[in-house]
Order: sequence, then structure tokens, then C-alpha cells
Amino acid sequence: MKQLKNEIGNLLDGATGSGAAISLESLELSKIVKDLSQPTIERINSFEDIINIEVGDTSLTRARNVERETGLRQIFLKFEGGNPTGTQKDRIAFAQCLDALRRGYDTVTLATCGNYGASMALAAWLAGLKCVVCIPEAYHTERIKDMEKFGVTISRTPGAYEDAVLFSQRLAEKEEFYDANPGGINTALQLQAYGELAFEIYDILRDAPKVVAAPVSNGTLLAGIYRGFVSLYKRGKTSRIPKMIGASSTNKNPIILSFKKGLDHCIDLSPESIKETKINEPLINWHSYDGEEALHAINHSKGWATWASDNKLSHYSKLLKEKEGLNVLPASTAGLVGLLEMHKTMPFEGDRFVAILTGRK
Repeated sequence: MKQLKNEIGNLLDGATGSGAAISLESLELSKIVKDLSQPTIERINSFEDIINIEVGDTSLTRARNVERETGLRQIFLKFEGGNPTGTQKDRIAFAQCLDALRRGYDTVTLATCGNYGASMALAAWLAGLKCVVCIPEAYHTERIKDMEKFGVTISRTPGAYEDAVLFSQRLAEKEEFYDANPGGINTALQLQAYGELAFEIYDILRDAPKVVAAPVSNGTLLAGIYRGFVSLYKRGKTSRIPKMIGASSTNKNPIILSFKKGLDHCIDLSPESIKETKINEPLINWHSYDGEEALHAINHSKGWATWASDNKLSHYSKLLKEKEGLNVLPASTAGLVGLLEMHKTMPFEGDRFVAILTGRK
């Protein structure tokens, strides 16, 4: 037990629990996963146990104080900060590491602006996989230190995020690494992982809410949640499919712009028009890899999409801390911003509304 406590404080070459929270039980299971002398099925089953222990089943709580502040009743906050590295990205990182184990890979690669890299670094370490993370050289994510704790190889690539994705994809093809990037052959797996959010919301509310609001960047999260609710509806579990709200940084996301133009397909932005800030960096891109899926979800659910300025993101992050005691990244509030700003201009009738908060500070 003393040795396990030491591992919590020093997971790997100085890793601390500040960027990731892992139970003693999962650390023990990880030893089995990493032990190549164990039968493959035992290693895979142990990693599945880690996922069941650590990932998902995040809190869904009613935001009574935000309701009083905004005049919209029955707002529920799905707080993904309860995942090990503090964001929803853990869901797809762990799912893909399990897939990599099943398919016999020893290395995963991906591009990231920060959070996804931290998630994959932890998941790969627990799975005994090597990890190569590509980060745009101009980005200044504070999560690099969280990745380095788990021994990942970091490659700073020229250009934007989309260029880093292309670099990582080519690396995967050349070196026969597992490609964990968006928009590739693993899209269905990523959507399925995010679909678990719909099932967790249903478990608490026992029906679909009127609206689910989420931040969008590549669009995978929103599209996955929508697919989850479509599955529940078709199975007769819910009486409806919620309207999907997507929100992102002002003028810096193809999904939002395409919706506002009334399009049924997602168009790219000009790369030169994208300027990142410390606040909007997790949201911006000129190409949304799962933009078609997300736009389909918004249109077919009769939802909508809107912009969220840096000032609004910061305001609602502060509001959540003051009123609900939640310490969230400003970008995480984009969906909530979209929901509440829409309520100001076109007040909702009484119902239940869910906003996905995608990360903690």
C-alpha cells in the first residue's frame, strides 16, 4: 500500500496528481495491462476495468443559482471536469487506447491544442502504449507539462492545428502507429464514446431534455451526444430527441458559420482569418473534421448554433464559479453561453435544459 501511495504522488518520472486523478485500484490494474507476459484478454479486460472505474458517469446537477440569475428554470449542468484529466476528451482517449490494445498497436499518435493530448498521455501510459503528440508550434497550451509527466514524445509542428493533424496522420501511416486523430477511420468509435453522455443524462432525467447545449470545435462531441439520443429515442427510451445547440468562438468555427448561412453542408473558413487567444484556443479551427455530422445534428434536431465572444466566455466562467462553485475553463462554457443568450432574445417555455461543461481549470 505504501508503494501505491508513492505511485500516486510520483506516477512516472516526477508525475504528480495535479493534472490527473487516478485511483489506487486503477494503478494496480495498469500493472496487469502493461505486463506483456499476461494473456491479451486479461490485459484488455483490465484496461476496460480502468475505463469503467475512471471515465464517465460525471455529475449532472441542477444550477439553481444560475437559474435565479438568468430567469431560465431547470438548467442542468453536465460537468465533464469529473474525468481524470478534467475534460470530456478522456472519453475518446481511453476508448481509442482500448481499441489500440485490441488491435495490437504499441504506439498512438494524435494532434492537439492541449486537452486531448493530456487525456491521451494518461490513457496511453495506463495502457502501456507509447504516445506521439503533435502540437502547433505557435500554440502555448499549459497542458504540455501534463503530457510530459507521462513520457510522451511531443512534436511541435509548423502551421495551424489542421497542419498538425495532417502531420500526425502521415506519421501514423508511415510508422504504422494507431491514428487517434479526428475525421479518420475512428470517427464512429469517437462518436460512440461521446454518445455515452446521452445515456448518462437519460439515467438521471429519465427522458431527453428539451435542449442540449455544447461547445463545438471539430463537432465530434455534439454529434456524438445527438447520436446517443437518437439511439435512445429509436429504442423507445425517450419521448423526444433534444434540440442541439452548438456554440463556438465568434467567427472562428465552420459549423456555426455554415448554420448561420443556412447551409446543409459544412464549409471551411480561411486559415488566415483564425486568430487564437488564451481563451478561445480550445474552440477555434478553420476546418471542423466532424463538421458535417455536427451540422446534421443541429439541423435535424431543429436546434441552432451561435457565437460566443471571449468576454461572454469569461463572464459565464466567473458566474459558474461564484454561483455554483464550479471552476471551469472559459471555453467550456460556450454551450451554456449559447443557451442563455438565446433565452434572452427568444425566451424558452418551461422545460429541462442541459449544458455540457467540457473542462475544469
